[in-house]
Amino acid sequence: MEIVGNGFIARNLATVGERHPHATVLAAGVSSTSVLAEAEFAREAALVDEVTRRCRADGRLVVFLSSASHALYGTGDTTMAEDAELLPTSPYGRQKLRLERIVAESGAPWLVLRVSHAMGRWQRPHQLLPAFVQQVRSGSVRLYQGAHRDLIDAADLTRAVDALLEKGVDNEVVNVASGRPLPVQAVIHGIEERLGVSARHEIVDGPLSMTRVSVEKLCGLLPEMKSVTDADYLDRMLDRYVPYY
Repeated sequence: MEIVGNGFIARNLATVGERHPHATVLAAGVSSTSVLAEAEFAREAALVDEVTRRCRADGRLVVFLSSASHALYGTGDTTMAEDAELLPTSPYGRQKLRLERIVAESGAPWLVLRVSHAMGRWQRPHQLLPAFVQQVRSGSVRLYQGAHRDLIDAADLTRAVDALLEKGVDNEVVNVASGRPLPVQAVIHGIEERLGVSARHEIVDGPLSMTRVSVEKLCGLLPEMKSVTDADYLDRMLDRYVPYY
């Protein structure tokens, strides 16, 4: 497959890069929900437009990695399926929805994957897991009260992309997530246990931030992905990646 991007998700996808020569995966662009700069959004839109035009001309499948975060689905305990009405309130969420529509209306065969918070090998220091590991090692961690994250192993995201393309799935929107938003304190406690360190926790007041997405469609298409919903899924990821960082 052709992979557009050079971030940690693109590097994980490169492990199956020799497969699916008919597909182009868009794993580039704005990746942080805190970005507000219109210039960055414009560059991302131009890239998506250019890639989808080329895929249409060449008859290639374009795979767009979107977001399953609160920016797109909102906050709450209602399980959100792919066909839920979306009313994003942040610039990042509105941008992702706009790009999804560009892809779906491009005339090229397409697949939109709404990905939750991925973690795995090759993350940059500021990203969730390496940043938390560094904070724990430093002895002090800053946490927002009410913050939750639905975490997906980048290796499982790669497995899902590989399997969906192998099955020939197209013209679909699919959530790729665990379906289990966890308080960030659970991640910190898991890191502390593995490092044998107890850090000081600075708890910052904040509103509830939790998004629960449905993975019924993902597991229906790929029954082997049901393992991401297991109760010990976070523990397995931390066992794998805390030593790495």
